[in-house]
Amino acid sequence: MKYAFYPGCVAKGACPELKMSTETLMNKLDIELIELKDAACTGAGVISEHEQELADTLNARTFAMAEKIGAPLMNICSTCQGNMSRSNNRLKNDSSLLKRVNETLSEEGFNYSGNLSVKNLLWILVEDYGLDKLKEKVTNPLKGLKVAPFYGCYILRPTWDLGFKEYPARGHYLEKLIEVCGGEAVDYSGKDKCCGFPILTMNKKNSYAMTANHLQEAKSKDADCMVTPCPLCHLNLDANQPDVAKTVGTKIDLPVLHLPQLIGLALGISQYELGLDRNIIDTKNVLSAVS
Repeated sequence: MKYAFYPGCVAKGACPELKMSTETLMNKLDIELIELKDAACTGAGVISEHEQELADTLNARTFAMAEKIGAPLMNICSTCQGNMSRSNNRLKNDSSLLKRVNETLSEEGFNYSGNLSVKNLLWILVEDYGLDKLKEKVTNPLKGLKVAPFYGCYILRPTWDLGFKEYPARGHYLEKLIEVCGGEAVDYSGKDKCCGFPILTMNKKNSYAMTANHLQEAKSKDADCMVTPCPLCHLNLDANQPDVAKTVGTKIDLPVLHLPQLIGLALGISQYELGLDRNIIDTKNVLSAVS
């Protein structure tokens, strides 16, 4: 298996442990990644709000890079998946848009056919690699570990841009992976809600209140940790958790893992190779539970 790898901005900046753990996990699974080092940002919702066609052009440029490699594209960010899915669907269903975009891309020698498969790591593990095959790789089952899934908005909504018609179970993949790894998925109402990150710079108080609600609800359901496929959610849930706790005036201390960190633990990969020492909230309780 081979994928054109799009790490995204956050995994190469604020959350380097995500890129590290992804590459380590894929190597363990014998999946080849070819990083698209010259790819641009997906627009992260900011560009598309003001100039959708510019966002579509930026994403089409990345898609064309993947097509040159001859491999489907893999991303590791819910927000990237949402923006890429939206652009890809627009380009596939609007021939005049695709023509205009390709005219722009031709200046760099790129051309996008409109036929690329674009998938988040979460989807690839379930749909392409397969749960049964992954289960065979588990050497360190997360027995007794209660894990709260947290999806992030852009990998769930809008369903018509995210392939839910073809794959209706995509809203339950985290739970499936937690169980395959030997853990127990904690059910709580906040798992498919917004983490609060999109309004962080405009209304920090409300952003932190949203984050606190999800963390505290998960903890009230006896979760030992939380896992998310979105690094932007991870920033609010993990990196900002100390400030979130101060804002709501209570201690939280709930470890939040990136998706490849959780799976990597079940596959026997060391905490250092997974970058768990880089997480802000100490993961020692998680490690002690699975050792």
